Amino acid sequence: MAKVALIGASGNAGSRILKELSDRGHEVTAIARSPEKIAQLPGVTALKGDAQDGAALAGLLRGHDAVVSSTRFTGTDFSIITDALREAGVSRYLVVGGAASLEVAPGQRLLDQPDFPEAYKEEATHGAATLDYLRDLDGLDWTFLSPSAMFEPGERTGTFRLGKDELLSNENGSRISFEDYAIAMVDEIENPKHTRQRFTVGY
Repeated sequence: MAKVALIGASGNAGSRILKELSDRGHEVTAIARSPEKIAQLPGVTALKGDAQDGAALAGLLRGHDAVVSSTRFTGTDFSIITDALREAGVSRYLVVGGAASLEVAPGQRLLDQPDFPEAYKEEATHGAATLDYLRDLDGLDWTFLSPSAMFEPGERTGTFRLGKDELLSNENGSRISFEDYAIAMVDEIENPKHTRQRFTVGY
């Protein structure tokens, strides 16, 4: 059993990761700006916190084995979170990533394709920059888990594929449910195989 802090525990991906952690018996500190929106689950302590308040965040993170962040990239300064991790003495950090930095062909990111939706471009650009930031960071055991292009509510099937930097797709396109994504994230917490790496999950 691990002691895990989850930033953004009330969101689409965060709430599924929270349930997966709880169902597997982990002790979770669930952090959100509106903690009343966090599901009441076994082993879960809901706390109010802001990912951009570094001093307060460090206090919330202290004593945990790992920290997961599931926040929007736009408006989030990830250096504040990583500084808080260092201050709290936590080295294991897992990020709910984005798909846009994945490659559709060697050297060609999804983000750079001419048909990439304009509405998602700002968030996607910040997500890609966050991955670059982590890759240049020393002294932190980070993992960035990119979903497939379609990241949506669905079933917890437990049947999916893992990849590295290439977008995964099949005859139904490129997609993963929040529920199956959560399995891959918690698997990585329990059995780290992608330390200081990005990997991806899809059908």
